[in-house]
This record gives sequence, C-alpha cells and structure tokens, in this order.
Amino acid sequence: MSFTIAIIGRPNVGKSTLFNRLVGQKLALVDDEPGVTRDRREGQARLYDLEFTIIDTAGLDEGAKGSLTARMQEQTETAIELADALMFVIDARVGLTPTDRAFADFARKANKPVVLIANKAEGKHGELGAMESYALGLGDPVQISAEHGEGMGDLHEALSALVPETPEEDDEAADDADISEEEAAQRPIRVAIVGRPNAGKSTLINHLLGEERLLTSPEAGTTRDSIAVEINWQGRDFRVFDTAGLRRRSRIEEKLEKLSVADALRAVRFAEVVVMMMDAQNKFEEQDLRIADLVEREGRAIVLAVNKWDLVERKPNQISQLRTDADHWLPQVKGAPIVAVSGLMGEGIDRLMSAIQQAYAVWNRRLPTSALNRWFEQAIQANPPPAVSGRRLKLNYITQVKARPPSFVLFCSRADAIPQFYLRYLTNSLRETFDLPGTPVRITLREKANPFAHKRKRPS
Repeated sequence: MSFTIAIIGRPNVGKSTLFNRLVGQKLALVDDEPGVTRDRREGQARLYDLEFTIIDTAGLDEGAKGSLTARMQEQTETAIELADALMFVIDARVGLTPTDRAFADFARKANKPVVLIANKAEGKHGELGAMESYALGLGDPVQISAEHGEGMGDLHEALSALVPETPEEDDEAADDADISEEEAAQRPIRVAIVGRPNAGKSTLINHLLGEERLLTSPEAGTTRDSIAVEINWQGRDFRVFDTAGLRRRSRIEEKLEKLSVADALRAVRFAEVVVMMMDAQNKFEEQDLRIADLVEREGRAIVLAVNKWDLVERKPNQISQLRTDADHWLPQVKGAPIVAVSGLMGEGIDRLMSAIQQAYAVWNRRLPTSALNRWFEQAIQANPPPAVSGRRLKLNYITQVKARPPSFVLFCSRADAIPQFYLRYLTNSLRETFDLPGTPVRITLREKANPFAHKRKRPS
C-alpha cells in the first residue's frame, strides 16, 4: 500500500508548484491568482529514493455552507482523511497570517504527522518568514523554493522519517513492446471526458464513482484542472480524466482559462477513448463540431454522449434521430457510438461504458492481410480511380502498418495526383466492410519505387 501525503495550506502559497515538482510533471495548473486548484488531485511522487502518493488540495479557506468554497474545503478535508501524513505549506515571503495560524490548529487536530514547509524561502525576506513559522508549534520548518527546486535535500531528510522504504523489485518493468495483446487488454482504458462548459462532465464521473469526488456547480467553468480518477466498472479498469469545458477561442480571455483549455487538450492527447459530451437541449452546436474534429485529428476513438436526457421530452424514434444527426454533422467520425445519458439520474451509464469498451476495441483492431487484399481489389473494381491529365492512376496494394488508430499505407503511382474524394471513398468503404464505426482511419499514400528509374534513356 502506497504511503500518502496531502499538501495543505491557504490559497496561493505554492502547493500546486510543489506537487508538480514532486511528480516531475506539470500536472496541476499554476497561476498567481489565488484559488486555482479546486478538486483534489493525486499523483505518484518521487524524491530521490522515496516514492509515495501525493494529493494536491484546494487552499483552505472559509465559506458559507453549500457554497463552492465550502465544498472545496470538504474536498480538502477528505484528502486529509485519506492521507498518512500532511505537508503544511506557508508562504515565507509573506510570513504568518491569521489564516495560517487558524489552519495550523486544523492540521494539529487531524492527529497525523505534519511536515511544516516554508515555501518561497529564497532571499532575506524568505528567511525571516521561515523563522516566524516556529510560532505555529509544528516543529522545524523545511525551507524550500518549489519553483526553483531549492531545499529538496532538506525536504527528503524530513520525509525520510515518515515514508517507508520502497521494496526493490527483482524484475524491471516490462516494455510496452513486450506486452501481449491479452495483457494489454487488461490495462486500464484511458478515457477523457470533454465538451463545452456545463455539459455535465463532472456530474457523470461522480455518478460512476458513487461519490462527490469532483466539484459540480450550475456555474459554468467549475472544473479547471484535468483530474484523473480510477474507476472499475463491471470488472474492467478505467482511468478517466475530467477536463475543463472548451469554449470558442474568441471567448477565452482570462489567462487561467487558457491554461485550463491547454490542460484539457493534453488530456485528449493522452487518452485512448474520448467521450464528447453534449447538452441534450443544445446539441451539435458549432463548438461541439470543432471538438469532435479535434479528437479525430488527434487520432483518438470517440464516443458521443448526449447528457441531461432526463430534461428532454420523450418522443418516438428519438435515438434513431440522434444517430442520423450525428452522421450528418460529424461525417469525419461516421458511425461513432452515440448514447443518451443522464449523469445526474444515472440513466444510460451501462450503455455508455459498453460503448467506450467497443470503441477501444475498434481503435486497437488489426485487419487480416488476406481480407484486406480482397477488399482492396473489390473496391477498385467497383469504383476505379479517376484519370488525371489523361493518365489513369495505378493503385498497387495496401497494407496496415499499425493500430491505435487503424493506419494503412497505400502504394500507388503519382501519389500527389490522387484526389481527396477518392481517399474518402476508400476510407468509408474500409469502415463499412470491416465494421470500424467512428474511429479515425488513416491512409497514407506512398509511391512505389520505379525499378527502371536508375537506367538512363538510350540516345536515339
């Protein structure tokens, strides 16, 4: 069982910067504006020979019961309960504040080991603030600069007394290339939930978890970081990323929202399956189409989820109409699974999780070479490539070079002359013949080498 440490403290003392430093990646958003972090975020930290789980939390702050601030503090309290030890962070440049003193009492009442961190301790002002922190009665402060990586040796010494040694493993971790398809099928499926603001992404994930793990609010833009949570659904493991809502670029003005959007786009690139969530009352809007196009360009499997279905008046053939609308508005992912759900009421969740697994299987599919060759011959006979400048194009053969997504190389003459409409014809024919609904299909053109190119033309 991994040793878990929660980073706590008032807003804007550098908790997320310290989190990023310890996990070795910029996972948590960092900005000068207080209160950037809202949901708690977990990561695997490493400090020299120490390995442990770390939780970044919202800044401890007071708020009215039921308010977003109060629910952020509830998330922090949950993190403290889950942790084996706490890192209490103060801003050494500012010195002690009444809020620091109040929450030092809060940390003591948790009855868990506390490591006092005086962050931003570089320079004379930082040293004075660190000295002040002795008044909290939490022991000797560890003076660090999370931004510049100073004081990590002292932090290691303080944590060594708490974190148990990591047992050495005899075998090195297996490389992806050495893992069989059967073993890969048992790995967690990486899923990103994306969509416009307030489409209900966090509400859906909370229902999957069976707890209020992620903050939700009628106010658009509650989620800022891309938060990853582990879910087991009917024996299958998933790693699900909740992301910030994606608006049109022209409407994004604040620096913080730009960071949130960039974080969401990273989640899409890291994912294997992307669930694009739409509001049932405002579906297939321009931004929905742009998001779907982004997912297709990134080569990820896509599942369309129409949320808040409980608010829609039921009519005959609604689901089949959704299918028709999806194929009309999103021809680039034709046949992508579309599921009507209600994250709040739990409707359609089983169908959604099943659709994710089916999309993942299609995304990983490799086609038999013999069947691919038969299809290729039939497709060319049924619709031969057009003549360009009076010369007919010659298509020699096609081969699949990889899956994830299914990608093919088509050997031909005059690759630059093959029109896009003919490539679309081959792509759609591939999807229909081999049942590849929705997943991106890549066809790369390559000119077959001319065996006579090295011979010079004889003089007449």
